[in-house]
Amino acid sequence: MIAAMDISITKAETSKLKDLDLENLPFGRFFSDHMLEADYENGEWKNIEIKPYQPLLLSPSLAALHYGQAIFEGIKVYKDRNGNPFIFRPYDNFHRFNISAERMQMPAVPEELFIEGMRQLIALDKNWIPSSADHSLYIRPFMFSSDEVIGVKPSDSYKFMIILSPTGPYYSAPMRIYVEEKYVRAAPGGVGYAKAAGNYGAAMLATAEAKKKGYDQVLWTDVNEHKYVQECGTMNVFFVIGDKAITPGLEQGTILGGVTRLSTITLLQEMGLTVEERDLSIDEVIDSYKAGESIEVFGTGTAATISLIKELRYKDFVMEFDVDAWKTAPAIKNWITDIREGRREDKYNWMWKV
Repeated sequence: MIAAMDISITKAETSKLKDLDLENLPFGRFFSDHMLEADYENGEWKNIEIKPYQPLLLSPSLAALHYGQAIFEGIKVYKDRNGNPFIFRPYDNFHRFNISAERMQMPAVPEELFIEGMRQLIALDKNWIPSSADHSLYIRPFMFSSDEVIGVKPSDSYKFMIILSPTGPYYSAPMRIYVEEKYVRAAPGGVGYAKAAGNYGAAMLATAEAKKKGYDQVLWTDVNEHKYVQECGTMNVFFVIGDKAITPGLEQGTILGGVTRLSTITLLQEMGLTVEERDLSIDEVIDSYKAGESIEVFGTGTAATISLIKELRYKDFVMEFDVDAWKTAPAIKNWITDIREGRREDKYNWMWKV
């Protein structure tokens, strides 16, 4: 067990906060005064400390740089109406982190280190939590292999860290999305269900090409037929067609099981919609669009929360949606936001007080 006294804390002499406007923030550009760092060596976690945010000194032979053993999580902490800090569903992220670790042949991070370390770090830097609507303190736990040796095998040593970044909205406007048919994010048997760093590096070329065409992101499709929808950029995706909400299932292991995705499913069901987790072809979406059915399309994720999609392009066929007329996606976004910021009852106990 890692008790509170086992985490060494060294406080920063001065705070960078005085030079920062917390109400006008790009995503992931600024970081709080402190960070958590721990080492895995000889089968145990040690050197656990919270210290001033600072660069790392790394060897050029660091295993993570050569073989990609690196995973991370994204979590957010909010202030309620009384200024108290609450984290949104941190235990779900903790469990997913260790699912990723197992897939990447990395050691599990103990709950005491992940949760208690996060709690103490946020308690120290709680003044970095913005108060404005759609603003939060983004929590980035991550782990990477730290052997200093060239050799294709799981590392014997690892470094686990948590850093904090105050942030505003990730996507500030409804998105235009290009349906990807050439590149693939994940295949059955691969690492698509893990939050592995390499998944995001491999996605960058397709995203860049979509942006050259004037689109914000790509909608990934399956590896075999390039026909069944997967994720949307770095988000899970939902299609509300009539009184049904459809999102790709997780059975094939190609999709990250998002915490916001799970929350959205719960709230959609409470709204009275039938939620189907299943294969959904882009042809089915087009048929519904041509038939004049009501369609809402949105992405879900920790960074974006709920991000509306106003246009989908598949080959030369463009589907445009009147997002201003939508009822479901905006309601879900407001509902989750109100729970996170303490304006609505948290009957599911999603908010964890720091």
